[in-house]
Amino acid sequence: MASCGSCCGSDVKFEGLSPDYKRRLWAVIGINAGMFLVETGGGHLAGSNALQADALDFLGDALTYGITLAAIGAAAATRAKAALFKGFTLFLMGVWVFGSTAYHVLVLGIPRAELMGAIGFLALAANVTSLLLLIRYKDGDANVRSVWLCSRNDAIGNVAVMIAAAAVWLTTSKWPDLIVAAIMAGLFLWSAFQILRQSLAELREPVSLSAG
Repeated sequence: MASCGSCCGSDVKFEGLSPDYKRRLWAVIGINAGMFLVETGGGHLAGSNALQADALDFLGDALTYGITLAAIGAAAATRAKAALFKGFTLFLMGVWVFGSTAYHVLVLGIPRAELMGAIGFLALAANVTSLLLLIRYKDGDANVRSVWLCSRNDAIGNVAVMIAAAAVWLTTSKWPDLIVAAIMAGLFLWSAFQILRQSLAELREPVSLSAG
């Protein structure tokens, strides 16, 4: 199966067995690992909970994309279990960000809006690049689809961080940053639910998955 285009119109789901897909996935792993380092440092410098939440998302993506690569070509049940693990990981990230946001509500200090905006723009550029690399492979089994959902989360999160930066600058308040962090946590949880639902469905139907 060479590309997503060969399976999107049938019942057989793309499993990632494409050299082109693997090359693109390696590139996206590099982008996410690099942006995790950038946003971790930038989030601390800016005092932004939203940036730190987005940095955590980058780290989670880099790790789960590695799991995706390792699971490509494995048995259908193994691929579904890998996606199940990624779904649980994403769920835990969402819970952590919610807890961190609740904690920061009690902490004084306004994030540096200009630094938030600059790093948010850089992260958005990185994620748009990742989305363009992955868009032809956005449909597939749970293992492949989880990659697309994580990349989409990143792009949405970066737009939200930039909106929060503008709101922080306009209002001189930390609340826009905290609200955006909470929204991003909710997005993590929703994506985790989608991945878990599809992977559990695939585990219940191993015969249909192995047909391809």
